[in-house]
Amino acid sequence: MLADDLLIRLRDALGADRVLTSDTDVDDRRHDYWVLSHLQAWSETFDDRPGAVVRPRSTADVQAVVRLAAETGTAVVPFGLGSGVCGGIRPDQNMLLVDLSSMDRIRKIDDVNLVATFDAGVNGLVAEEAVAALGLTIGHWPQSIALSTVGGWVSTRAAGQFSTAYGNIEDMVYALEVVLPDGTLVELGRAPRAAAGPDLRHIFLGAEGTMGIVTGVTLALHRQPEKRTWRAFHTPSLTAGLEAQRLIMQAGWKPPVMRQYDAREARRTFRPWSIKGRGILLMAHEGPAGRVDAEVAAVDGLADSCGLTRADDEVGPHWMENRNHVPSWEELFEQGLIVDTIEVSGPWTGVEAIYDAVLADVGAVDGVVAVSAHSSHAYRTGVNLYFTFAAAAPADTADSTDSADSADSPDLEVAYLACWHAVMEATARNGGGIAHHHGIGRVRKPYLAHELGESGLALLRTLKGAVDPHGIMNPGNLIPDT
Repeated sequence: MLADDLLIRLRDALGADRVLTSDTDVDDRRHDYWVLSHLQAWSETFDDRPGAVVRPRSTADVQAVVRLAAETGTAVVPFGLGSGVCGGIRPDQNMLLVDLSSMDRIRKIDDVNLVATFDAGVNGLVAEEAVAALGLTIGHWPQSIALSTVGGWVSTRAAGQFSTAYGNIEDMVYALEVVLPDGTLVELGRAPRAAAGPDLRHIFLGAEGTMGIVTGVTLALHRQPEKRTWRAFHTPSLTAGLEAQRLIMQAGWKPPVMRQYDAREARRTFRPWSIKGRGILLMAHEGPAGRVDAEVAAVDGLADSCGLTRADDEVGPHWMENRNHVPSWEELFEQGLIVDTIEVSGPWTGVEAIYDAVLADVGAVDGVVAVSAHSSHAYRTGVNLYFTFAAAAPADTADSTDSADSADSPDLEVAYLACWHAVMEATARNGGGIAHHHGIGRVRKPYLAHELGESGLALLRTLKGAVDPHGIMNPGNLIPDT
């Protein structure tokens, strides 16, 4: 429990209405959108909550809160809009949750230098619409764009659906404003590029609230594209589609959307246009009209050389219209199912082995009813894979009364964690990266050594100890225990 004296001092610093302590007021900030947290809350096996929620309105407010937390040794958990899916938010009653959503100012949009500065709590779609009104775009379109914040993008090292041309969030960050664990303010990034020692912005990109609190973000912008054209192709095999993607990327073409669906996902996602046993490669081409026309012609030729055949281009607008429509976790629990997505990546020479191993290993998990994959982010050096699995309670532990009852027990957790373990181990065993854009949180934390190695983990712990010597920033998240 938080000390009464701390709560009094927080109210004095921020105002009584900015410090929330009742169960009702803090209920929707008890966790993020991690499916396991939702399952435990739905089945009433998870009842933790933060000791208090504070809602700063300015960077100075955040500094005041962090200084009080540092003085009293109180753990601090930064919170945007709660759209994270890896368990980065799990505060208990000894922790102070800092809700940044009231920090929602669009500070400046510069349409000459093509940069825009936002409070960290600005909703992602609000930010995009603000620059779009001036004929600009951030180019960052995560599935959660209407449910996430600009600061959250930075803290989770996010990627958007148009990343192939526009880059991921680390390619867009121009400057950061961050409150350190002792309340000190740092401002990092002053010019288009710098050779001023290590890039300190990257301490906070992907740190998930463990190194400080991002309070302001400046992003580099693009002008709105002159033209957009959709293309879709049937892929006779996974190999053929991946080879086409490799050739496209290594030739220097950059369709901002390039997504390859295996046959299972093509059938499920694009049923009216799919062909049994074939996948689909979907692309959007956008930019100056002349470049779009040249890219489309070149990509059509490369696709044909790999044995791909044209599909109905209406697949693209259909995806664009429906890409963010997904059922809630609770709807699935009521059917006795737990579903999740896991994004990994690998080099061109290893990605098929990752795909095959994950499908085999997850498919062998007791209770799994479906596993499939698509790719959604491509690079000259490789591609990501985005797996989806659905599992019911394992047969030897499931409640025999009905499927919905099984979700009230830990049985779904058993299947869920076994699926995650299978994906992480199969990816690492075949030379892949265990996290592409959702971050680490608590669900991937046990596997971080696969990515960094033990010496890399030691370096990360050393950095954490230097920046946050008292360990008050989002404890339990990201960094494995020693």
